[in-house]
Amino acid sequence: MTWYVLRRLAVSLLVLLGISAVVFLMLHLVSDSPGRVVLGQRAAPEAVAAFNRANGFDRPVVVQYVSYLGQLLQGDLGRSYKLNEDVGTLLARNAGRSAMLSLAGLVLALAIAVPLGILQAVRRNSVVDRVATALSYVLYATPSFLLGLLLIALFSQAIPIFPAEASQSHSPWVVFTDPQGMALPVIALAVTSVAIFAQYQRSAALDQLGQDYIRVARAKGLPERLILTRHLLRNACLPLVMLVGTLVPTLLAGNLIIESLFNYPGLGLLFLNSLQREDYPVLLAYTLIGGVLTVAGNFIADITVAAADRRIELST
Repeated sequence: MTWYVLRRLAVSLLVLLGISAVVFLMLHLVSDSPGRVVLGQRAAPEAVAAFNRANGFDRPVVVQYVSYLGQLLQGDLGRSYKLNEDVGTLLARNAGRSAMLSLAGLVLALAIAVPLGILQAVRRNSVVDRVATALSYVLYATPSFLLGLLLIALFSQAIPIFPAEASQSHSPWVVFTDPQGMALPVIALAVTSVAIFAQYQRSAALDQLGQDYIRVARAKGLPERLILTRHLLRNACLPLVMLVGTLVPTLLAGNLIIESLFNYPGLGLLFLNSLQREDYPVLLAYTLIGGVLTVAGNFIADITVAAADRRIELST
């Protein structure tokens, strides 16, 4: 297991190195002069040249990348030229709120999808299974912003239960301190994930229900509830664990849409505001975070699945 973890860690580090190179080159691909991008097209050539010299953009690209990599290793993500603030500080200020929103949406989605998927598998081709599958396809095909608008129209306008705007508290624990104000954003973020998770859980459970150990357990006369919870659940959840790891960046993208729709002060709203301001250091740092979360999610999923099923370690 130790050798397996080390190999996965080495691959993850190589991927992160490649991501850092791509993110670094993005600013240079936008324009041949980063100073021109930051200061604007109307800036005087002298001002652009002075900006490039002051920030080291006049040096060879390889030298700039090595310097950029050294800054990343020290936790320096650059500086927002539009807000005149350290990018790391900006992201840290908003990351907690986005993380808690994503976590709440993920927990809610799994709490619904796991039992629903197993129920569909146990009652395969029944009315419950067909209705749940059809509803999952509809929800999966519906854009997140449209789902959010429908939730606002239904539960904020037609039936005024929840506010249309998310809580404006800057506390990362606002999901727990103001559940009414955060209900619609969390539900909107979880709905699409439920549609995906439930179908994966259904397929995995159907595959496990045909295995010999399930037949043996039933032949021994074990109660069906015990078979499902003690024997089926662990093995049927392994594909879902892997899926959750790969969907970490999707949650980040979902936050972008949901936060802008409900005006929730998190990383997604910061990204959209930075996009309007053409604040490239913030945009590049956000992109880098997405790449890091993708690698970290896959790494954690690999280790978790390998720990649960040692056959994976032996076959890789």
